Amino acid sequence: MKLHELIAHAQAGRIESLDLISIEGGIYLLEARMDGRIHSLRDGRDKTMHLRSVEHARDLLEQAPELPFHLVHACAYDEMCGLSEGRREPLRLPISMRSQWSS
Repeated sequence: MKLHELIAHAQAGRIESLDLISIEGGIYLLEARMDGRIHSLRDGRDKTMHLRSVEHARDLLEQAPELPFHLVHACAYDEMCGLSEGRREPLRLPISMRSQWSS
């Protein structure tokens, strides 16, 4: 889903929630949940868009209405050898879509 499509769907009330996925290397990916499916934010070349920070995501979403928005971190323990078996859920933190410093 391209940014203009995400904004249009959000303004029409079709986006259920947004997840900002933190991945290794200081890269973030934005995912939108719509109709029970997950849609990744894509760039002009139809590649998954890499964001630099939470603030970068907020800047891109400036035109979108307020939605449930979560910062998602994978559990680092899952990547380490020798730790307990079983699946661990990622850490999901609710965050604001608007910067605390906005006026």
